[in-house]
Amino acid sequence: MAAVSTAPPALTRPYEGIAAPARMRSVSSVLETVDLTNHFLIAMPAMADPHFSRTLTFICEHNTDGALGIIVNRPMEMNLADLFERVDIALEVPDFNGLPVYFGGPVQADRGFVLHRPSGSWQSSMLVGGDLALTSSRDILAAMGSTGEPAEFIVTLGYAGWTAGQLEWELSQNAWLTVPASPAVIFDLPPEERLAAAMQLLGVDFARLSDVAGHA
Repeated sequence: MAAVSTAPPALTRPYEGIAAPARMRSVSSVLETVDLTNHFLIAMPAMADPHFSRTLTFICEHNTDGALGIIVNRPMEMNLADLFERVDIALEVPDFNGLPVYFGGPVQADRGFVLHRPSGSWQSSMLVGGDLALTSSRDILAAMGSTGEPAEFIVTLGYAGWTAGQLEWELSQNAWLTVPASPAVIFDLPPEERLAAAMQLLGVDFARLSDVAGHA
């Protein structure tokens, strides 16, 4: 049964992410100043991991301990009405019933996370920057169900995690394009348009993505 965690994900413990080669440590030492918090990761066409193929991932935190992100363009068959019923929280806002729950990543895929703005004040939240936050406590679902606030959000099951140096190594292998994130891409567009919109922030058309190397 899907559940919302009572503690936010934290970079003080290892992630159960995809293992990267040991040589990523040497790459990390070269790229140690990279901070992709509040950036998009755009999966390159050669991405072999099916969890991330054709995905747009929003990075919520990135530091020397690793990185945490949420995939924002992969809706599941489950909708909010289904999720609220599973976690036994009343959903009294009809407009929310049919909204999709997203596959946020392969880590803790049985737990719920809410990426939202405004950030507000919740029991277990990670402030991303500006007025964006990632919350993993039940109180935000209760508020959404009764008041409809926050009104701008996506709800995911699971998140994407990278151990120390792993994301830097993947960037060195041209697995991703990166670009500063735009909340409008997440909250104002349907999921099928978000990847292309993020690429347009780089001035790149989807048809030309296979010809692009490196990252922004």
